Amino acid sequence: MQLARVEGNIVATRKHPSYDAWRLVICQPIGQSGEPEGAPVIAIDSHGAGMHQEVVISSDGKAARKAVGVDKSPVRWLVVGIVDEHEPGNRI
Repeated sequence: MQLARVEGNIVATRKHPSYDAWRLVICQPIGQSGEPEGAPVIAIDSHGAGMHQEVVISSDGKAARKAVGVDKSPVRWLVVGIVDEHEPGNRI
């Protein structure tokens, strides 16, 4: 699991059928300081995370495929939660 910030939505005219009815978001992984770390990833989101909200994402492909209900889906990343707040001095 990794902390990330939602940076945008994906709109696709053609996509794998397992993505039907799923919202796709661009997530920028961030470090403990809140600074970007690495390349952005595309994740499925069932939580309705808003633009620039911090989220927890998982690269557990098996869990993502189980969520979409297709064993051979190309899905890898999924939003597993939205960060409401941080305790003072602590980040995930």
